[in-house]
Amino acid sequence: MESFGTSKEFLLDNDQDWEVVGEGVKRKIMGYDDKIMLVKVGFAEGGIGYEHEHHHSQTTYVASGEFNFTIGGEQRTVKEGDSVYIPPHVLHGATCTKAGILIDVFSPIREDFMTKK
Repeated sequence: MESFGTSKEFLLDNDQDWEVVGEGVKRKIMGYDDKIMLVKVGFAEGGIGYEHEHHHSQTTYVASGEFNFTIGGEQRTVKEGDSVYIPPHVLHGATCTKAGILIDVFSPIREDFMTKK
């Protein structure tokens, strides 16, 4: 695996640029090393995180808003204060029903997110 080093120790929200990653979806990488990555994902109402899978373990915390999450074929509505766990290689996606922010944690680092870094 390619090493991307580590992020700065302090990553202030206002100093990080949003990266548009889809219609109504944007993200900020908020900290990482080769073993772990924290990503802030902003969704407009109706924004879609299309179903996909990857080899990373993922936990997601709903900082605000409301989302219909599908994990391994099961769909549930999650809202502020809720979280989900997504095992490696499990198909998952989300549709935002009330604009909000998700906080994603990946292990190991999402190498595909680092192409612009």
